[in-house]
Parts: sequence; C-alpha cells; structure tokens
Amino acid sequence: MSRTVFCRKYQSEQEGLARPPFPGPKGQDIYDNVSKQAWQEWLHEQTMLINEKHLNVMDPEAKRFLDEQRDRFLNNENYEKAEGYVPPAHDANK
Repeated sequence: MSRTVFCRKYQSEQEGLARPPFPGPKGQDIYDNVSKQAWQEWLHEQTMLINEKHLNVMDPEAKRFLDEQRDRFLNNENYEKAEGYVPPAHDANK
C-alpha cells in the first residue's frame, strides 16, 4: 500500500513519494509534505525552466534559482514560468 501525505500544494491527502527526492532536511521536508503528483509536476516545470533559460545546473546561481522556484511552486506562490514553451501541435496527417 502506498503512503499518503497531506500535500501542501494541493491541501489534501494524496499519494506520497516513495523516498526523499534528495538527501538532507529539504529532501525530507518534501518527502513528508509534498505529494507524488505535485513533485512530478515540479520536475516538468523545472525541465522547462532549465531548457528555456539555458541553465547550467552545475552553476551555483542556477541551482539557487531553481531551489527558489521549486519552493515557490510547491508552496502555491508565484514562480517564474517558462514563457517560450509552446506545446507541439498534433499533426493528424502523420
């Protein structure tokens, strides 16, 4: 049976992560208070930010930026979104 958490993003009981997403107190906080769904949504947003802004995740400044945006996203605060993303059009002729 999967574990549940009270997700701070969705303010409801939801399926939790199987393990902390990374070591340390912040990873444990996410494990304890963020749903699997919210985490997966963040990973999608993070990927778009990295690609749109051409971030080097090894750069400490880029890591700080992503950490801040992650916290804002998971706390339902305004966060920077990838503005240039356009979903691919479905071509019915293929």
